Amino acid sequence: MSTTSTPSTPAKRGVFSRLYTGTGAFDVVGRRKVWYVAFGTLVLICVLSMVIRGFNLGIDFTGGSQFQMPAAGANGTITTQQVEDVFRSSVGQEPSSAQSAGAGGSATILVRSEPLNPAQIASFKDAVFHQLEPLDASGQPSEQVISDSAVSGTWGGEITRQALIALAVFLVLVTIFLAFYFERAMAIAALVALVHDVVVTAGIYSLIGFEVTPSTVIGLLTILGFSLYDTVVVFDKVKENTRGLLNLTRRTYGEQANLAVNQTLMRSINTSLIAVLPVIGLMVVGVGLLGVGTLADLALVQLVGIIAGALSSLLLATPLLVDLKMRDPRYRKQAERVAARRARAAAAQSGDTEEDLDTADDEALARELRRERAMAAAASAPDRARPGRPQGKAGQGRADHNRAAGRPSGKRRR
Repeated sequence: MSTTSTPSTPAKRGVFSRLYTGTGAFDVVGRRKVWYVAFGTLVLICVLSMVIRGFNLGIDFTGGSQFQMPAAGANGTITTQQVEDVFRSSVGQEPSSAQSAGAGGSATILVRSEPLNPAQIASFKDAVFHQLEPLDASGQPSEQVISDSAVSGTWGGEITRQALIALAVFLVLVTIFLAFYFERAMAIAALVALVHDVVVTAGIYSLIGFEVTPSTVIGLLTILGFSLYDTVVVFDKVKENTRGLLNLTRRTYGEQANLAVNQTLMRSINTSLIAVLPVIGLMVVGVGLLGVGTLADLALVQLVGIIAGALSSLLLATPLLVDLKMRDPRYRKQAERVAARRARAAAAQSGDTEEDLDTADDEALARELRRERAMAAAASAPDRARPGRPQGKAGQGRADHNRAAGRPSGKRRR
């Protein structure tokens, strides 16, 4: 009965089984319009947020005042909340950030704010000394341990300018590498995925209001390498699966690319998880335990970038590659031959012993490929006349008789 046929077996497999086997059970390329709409909507929201809301730039970009003091006070450990309360009461405005760094006796409090005048700086330091009494190295309250400095926005702007130059050089080198190692269509698809990762990561920072620091800019550059690595892994499998495809009529380019995505899907998921775990550890240890704000900026941008890069490599780059390749008339004609072959196989209800190949079976595809190559080699070989069989007896003139009858003499002619 049809209910017990072989094609129904893969449907009974679980999700994890289909992930690990990579038999093409997930139609990623076939649903590419859904991914285009989803990614396009996300990119549009991010761009609108960057244009309308802008970014929450840190004082490294805007300039401001910075204060640093020990976390150890005469009345116990000084918390960031206490420092923020003192800042509001003495200066009359909110600080940009108040963070703790270090642990134990070396713990410090770092406060950043908009540029303050000398009177405001003196008022804040005096209020901190009298209310919180930070201790010096000898364990005595001292106002000298409260240091202040002015931060210029020039340094942050220089970091951003150098990062943009590095990004431009990186994109140019990546384009050249992909164009030579793979092909032009793959280079275009990979660059689109990279641009998506940058826009989405920056847009999420704008939407949520994360503070943008030089660490954020540096972290943004690091995720590009990860995203490119994941894309290259998928494209390399696509290149392997589509080698010699134009001479075959079993699968289209889109089906082969979809199989490549399924075959590398579990690897991409595992790689992303392994890359995310250290980032989560960086956030837990650096932010939760040590309270280092710089680590938080670096960890957040990497976390967002890794997730965006993994999704774009699988759901955006490969479907876009298929659309670019199908613009080639050769691949369109090959897809038409595949459709015609399947139509003939479906129409042949009886008398056709040829079994349609399962598009999810790599072994069957390999056997069919070897058979087609053998048939092509046999078809290209010239026909030879079948040698005749001699009728005479062996004797003194057998060699002449064999040559006349067409029977081989047993010696190879050179």
